[in-house]
Parts: sequence; C-alpha cells; structure tokens
Amino acid sequence: MFTNPAPEVIAALLRAARVIAVVGLSPDPTRPSHGVARALQRFGYRIIPVNPRVESVLGEPAVASLEQLPEVLAADERVDVVDVFRRPVHVPAIVASCIGLRLPALWLQDGVVDAASAERAVAAGILTVMDRCIFRDRAVLR
Repeated sequence: MFTNPAPEVIAALLRAARVIAVVGLSPDPTRPSHGVARALQRFGYRIIPVNPRVESVLGEPAVASLEQLPEVLAADERVDVVDVFRRPVHVPAIVASCIGLRLPALWLQDGVVDAASAERAVAAGILTVMDRCIFRDRAVLR
C-alpha cells in the first residue's frame, strides 16, 4: 500500500531540487497548473512545461513529452522532479516514462491518485509523492 514520504523527506527534496518538469502545464493563467508553476518559478525553480499543445509557457520552451526533456536542458542540468497535473488515467504512461528516463522524483498533484502506479514508481527507486500540492508543501518551508 502506497504512503507518501515523511515530511522531512519531502522538505529535503524541495530544498535540493532546481528543475521541475510540469506535465500538463496549461498556458491559461486561470488553471491551477499555471498558478503553481508560476509560484515555483518565484521560489527559484526552473520549470519545464510538458504539453504537446504549446510551444512555451511562462517564458520556458515546452516539450511534447518527458522523452524530449534533453532537448531543453543545459549540459549541467537535470530534471529533479516531475510534477503531474494530468488525470489519473495518464499516470501509468507517465510513470513508465519516468522509469525509462531514470528520473529521480515524481509528484502527483492534488486529486491525481493512482496507488498502483505510485507503488511501481517507488519500486523503481523513484521518490514519489501523491495527492499533495507541491506549491503548498514548498510554501511552508523556511
């Protein structure tokens, strides 16, 4: 049964992360993904929009899929967290991509719940947080 990491593990992840790929990032400023990504930028993270329907969001070039991340990363950059704003039906494929790309952390936003996929990610060594808002968890850090 999936359980989220301890609060101190989540805090350490958010303190160490520099680059966050936001899957399902909308260019619409009224959408939660847009507001969260904008706030993450204000916290100092580089965000990478992952959305096949846009060319850029919040001043960052978008990629159509996680597999295209290397196209927008600098030589010294790596994705530290994949933040997901997609319906749960899309999570198995996202987890498969994270596993294939050996990405270190997966964050499933509020309401994005797929325990079996989360367990699969954890079994593959991916730090996984589910059904929590990355903005709210980051906002309370000092």
